[in-house]
Amino acid sequence: MQLVPALILSLLLALFSYTTNAHNITRILAEHPEFSTFNHYLTVTHLAAEINRRQTITVCAIDNAAMSDLLSKHLSIYTIKNVLSLHVFADYFGAKKLHQITDGSTLTATMFQATGNAPGTSGYVNITDLKGGKVGFASEDNNGKIDSVYVKSVKEIPYNISIIQISKVLTSAEAEAPTAGPGAMNLTTLMSKQGCKAFNDLLTGSDAEKTFTENLDGGLTVLCPSDDAIKAFMPNQSNGLMNTLATDGANKYDFTVQNDGEDVTLKTKIVTATITGTIVDEDPLAVYKIDKVLLPKELFKAAPAAPAPKAESPKAAKHKKAPVSDAEAPSPDASDEDAADLTANDNGSISINGGRFFVSVFGLCLGALALL
Repeated sequence: MQLVPALILSLLLALFSYTTNAHNITRILAEHPEFSTFNHYLTVTHLAAEINRRQTITVCAIDNAAMSDLLSKHLSIYTIKNVLSLHVFADYFGAKKLHQITDGSTLTATMFQATGNAPGTSGYVNITDLKGGKVGFASEDNNGKIDSVYVKSVKEIPYNISIIQISKVLTSAEAEAPTAGPGAMNLTTLMSKQGCKAFNDLLTGSDAEKTFTENLDGGLTVLCPSDDAIKAFMPNQSNGLMNTLATDGANKYDFTVQNDGEDVTLKTKIVTATITGTIVDEDPLAVYKIDKVLLPKELFKAAPAAPAPKAESPKAAKHKKAPVSDAEAPSPDASDEDAADLTANDNGSISINGGRFFVSVFGLCLGALALL
């Protein structure tokens, strides 16, 4: 049973970590150990995947020493993501372009601006071509103070991606502001309220729910099938005649399974029972509660009808023999034993003769449990 939700999730949960461009920021930085901490946090914050999806982009890499200064502030991972987003520009700046900035200064948007978490223009960075061949960088909300400079070009793929090293972390009060994680909204409950209850039920309590939760914060797209779609996809419970552990010969002690959506009934020719709950559902055992005892038709024998009394002639009455005692009464036909365990009386009650009834009914129920 656990395979079904796992299969559905593997088909429907798209993490979109693939790249459609010619660059992979993680692989590029892996060739430069001095950026290992920066590279690690690009991965942890899921910025790496976003960078790989973008075209025409500039990444301002920070070496391990500069990253240590940032980490010493003990910011949350969500705040670190904002700070690093400020170091990714939505434009291409190679070494040549940095030294040929028109009018000596330009303002460029960053991924922090694109998140919607940056008020006003705080997600912009000012790039200035300084004297002596230097280039300075300053976040727009840092009062124009240049606190980092260009060090070198790390990798350029014109005009797709440029990775440059800058000397220090860009200072931004807005980017470093405490940032809460994603809201505590229960998305599975939300799906349930929006017509995806069946999909939600498959997720809840399964291994797939853990996978869903672990990937939620990192940017997840869920293709949620409607209840009707799940109903059509899921295998139906077997309908038709079922053998049981009580089966004795061809077509004896069987029952018929019939399902209508979530309602499952078990029918013999005597009684119809409904599954009312699940006790155990772990391969290879399934145990369900039913609301009636399953009674197989093979254990019933109709009570014989009494013959109508006949008027006796005086002569017959005169020669009538005395009644035979119980000890002299003939034994019942042995062929009736198996079919006479249970008798349906005229008043609708049931007469039970012997213990074989209980054994057979118990076996029938075991069959119901084992074969559903």
